[in-house]
Amino acid sequence: MSKAIVVHEHGGPEVLRWEDYDPGPPGAGEARIRHSAVGLNYIDTYHRSGLYPLQLPCPIGMEAAGVVEEVGSGVTEVAPGDRVAYAANPPGAYSEVRNMPAHRLVKLPDSIDDRTAAAMMLQGMTVEYLIHRTFKVQPGQKVLWHAAAGGVGLIACQWLSAMGVTVIGTVGSEEKAELAKAHGCSHTINYRTENFVQRVKEITEGEGVPVVYDSVGKDTWEGSLDCLQPLGLMVSFGNASGPVPPCSVTSLAAKGSLYVTRPTLMTYTAKREDLLASASALFEVVSSGKVKININQTYPLSETAQAHRDLEARKTTGSTLLLP
Repeated sequence: MSKAIVVHEHGGPEVLRWEDYDPGPPGAGEARIRHSAVGLNYIDTYHRSGLYPLQLPCPIGMEAAGVVEEVGSGVTEVAPGDRVAYAANPPGAYSEVRNMPAHRLVKLPDSIDDRTAAAMMLQGMTVEYLIHRTFKVQPGQKVLWHAAAGGVGLIACQWLSAMGVTVIGTVGSEEKAELAKAHGCSHTINYRTENFVQRVKEITEGEGVPVVYDSVGKDTWEGSLDCLQPLGLMVSFGNASGPVPPCSVTSLAAKGSLYVTRPTLMTYTAKREDLLASASALFEVVSSGKVKININQTYPLSETAQAHRDLEARKTTGSTLLLP
């Protein structure tokens, strides 16, 4: 019998239970995956807490890498023995073995090992769509990226820097500032000791930035809007500090005819061709060495509750893996 982290009720990390779990044989269109590494992401805490409710009980987790053991009828995308990774619904990655819709799986090239894949698929493809499709960042532009020392932030700083973009990043400590700088962040702002709106205006000589990437949510929302140029785009893609408060549309007019979007990776990779294109771009930039994936924490899968506590306490940097 295999094991999994199963949630029976929404709540804090204490609701994460390590227990027997049998996914059964793969159904039509499914592949059975034996995981070698599982990624930890902030969206997992939303599924656990009920901010993004799930039908319980079920394992959670959105990202992993492993080997295909068996496929169901009609599967053409992968075959037994293939090394694969995914960052997609349905949740269930916090498991030793699971069944997954085969059309959401991506075959791994030889240049990408399993741990790197599990640490980068969700975060890396998120960066890909944010900087290339949500807002097509151009060389020479300045952007504001909140949580620049987090998993998504460190990938973004490197990728944008390689494109010739100036990254202004917010962080929560001097140690995180040094980490972000080492990964291509041109200007760091410690939001605990500095006014990030004022600093952005100083860095941009009063112009502001054309785009803000904000995964923090409630605590940075208003300030982020104030950092934008007229006609600028506010990209809100997370809620680490809590949900964004209700926003008056007329306030966007008063602040410079601003645009706001709330994108998700699931929408941007809903079509298989878009999923494959996003993964291919990520594999290329990592294989080239322009972006390095920092796996700064690992936990046994059985100790996922502690990983959640550390993530929510902002004790982690870079990517975190859960190891079956």
